[in-house]
Amino acid sequence: MSFADLNLDPSILRALTDAGYENPTPIQAQSIPEALQGRDIMASAQTGTGKTAAFTLPALNLLATQHPVRSRGPRILVLTPTRELAAQVNDAARKYGKFLRARCISIVGGMPYPLQNKLLSQPLDILVATPGRFIDHLERGRIDLSRLQMLVLDEADRMLDMGFMPDVERICEALPAERQTLLFSATLDGIMDIGKRFLRNPVTIQVAGQKERHANIEQRLHFVDDMNHKNKLLEHLLIAPDVNQTIIFTSTKRHADLLAEDLYAAGHSTAALHGDMTQGARNRTLTKLRHGDVKVLVATDVAARGIDVQGISHVINYDLPKFAEDYVHRIGRTGRANNTGVAISFASNADRHLLRKIEQYTGQKLQAEVIAGFEPKRAARMDDGADGKRGGRRNGKPQGKGGFRRDDRPGQNKSFGERAAREGSRDAGQREAFGNKPRAPRQTEQKQDKEVNGNSKHYNKDTDFQFARALADEFGQRRPRPAGNNQERFGNPNGNRGNNKPRPAGKSFGDNGGAKRPRSFA
Repeated sequence: MSFADLNLDPSILRALTDAGYENPTPIQAQSIPEALQGRDIMASAQTGTGKTAAFTLPALNLLATQHPVRSRGPRILVLTPTRELAAQVNDAARKYGKFLRARCISIVGGMPYPLQNKLLSQPLDILVATPGRFIDHLERGRIDLSRLQMLVLDEADRMLDMGFMPDVERICEALPAERQTLLFSATLDGIMDIGKRFLRNPVTIQVAGQKERHANIEQRLHFVDDMNHKNKLLEHLLIAPDVNQTIIFTSTKRHADLLAEDLYAAGHSTAALHGDMTQGARNRTLTKLRHGDVKVLVATDVAARGIDVQGISHVINYDLPKFAEDYVHRIGRTGRANNTGVAISFASNADRHLLRKIEQYTGQKLQAEVIAGFEPKRAARMDDGADGKRGGRRNGKPQGKGGFRRDDRPGQNKSFGERAAREGSRDAGQREAFGNKPRAPRQTEQKQDKEVNGNSKHYNKDTDFQFARALADEFGQRRPRPAGNNQERFGNPNGNRGNNKPRPAGKSFGDNGGAKRPRSFA
């Protein structure tokens, strides 16, 4: 089957011929005819199979017919989870619709609002946006949805993982009810309920599940001891003659920057890509990667979807992903469009639980390889157990996380309470097992010099009164009061003050008999 058999508009077929595409992929051959009939579609296919063109071509074919309503609002709305994926969809729409003169713009976060306001004020046909930024402009009344005909949810599983579904639900409520909805995802796990809410009697198309083997991608596994061993092995792999362009995935943004700086200092043409970078910096980095100016891209999972560069020959998982499905999208950056690629993963004993999840998710076992001169010094505990899975069991109980197992350490194959009881080579004075040793009688008497509740052992309830009485006696000796004074009462305003002399009768406070007090200006 060729694209000419799909009943696409001649201008679209001309653009496909210029791009060098003749035959559709399986996902394109199954979804495009259903989309051209106006039916809702819920499709699933693995990474790198042409899902972007599977919904872009029907959308462009819809634009070949003039809409009866003349407005500046979009006719096609495409929602993507990441900025890079939005840029990829925008580029594909412009490439396939260049002879239709389709006006397509991208509205994503990280870009200045004035520029986006100017773009939205002009007539447009296709709007590609991330959910958050689209809601911002929608609430400000800058988007006209009166002539919207099609909604596309690209990478719906990723939007579900990133928590965008509440925003998508708000957007769907604001869209016209009479529309066509296309949902594309790498897997349909957890997406069926979403399809029932947003789609009307959809056609389910599942070309390949997420567990299908990547036949065109060679997957390797290397065990490493520590960071020094990992860095030396990485340097050896990057200087191999068969390496063209490489994407190295790390688990954190900071580690991506540090690793990119180290590789750049070692002489590699390196750049970093992560979520803390501005959109302009991310676009410049991707442009350099497509033009071949960047040979090694160190990125986080933000680049696991949306990068379509034919020159990427190797993908290296410097850190294993936390979620097994991200592994599939990482290695999918190589081997695009039926090309071959190599995916290499570094793992230590502490990563074996992540490795086990990846193998269970993909349904295939990663074979460990060793490069001469870079052999790991520590034996990897990734052997198959009695149940056929990695991470053997002992006495029917799973082993602990990573590191050495208890029964492999000399003298440590006994439980804490049975070590002394099982060692028959000890003398008669050996220790008894924990829990069997008789306890010594508890002492009930307090030591002679020990305090009771923080006080002296001579403390009793009258101690506070005795202490207060002693302070009063000492205070009275320092400030003697005249005998016979019956006004010694605390707080008496008429008591003697200052020099403790009684005030003469008939005189008020401040009365000095009319004498003037001498003043000194010295």
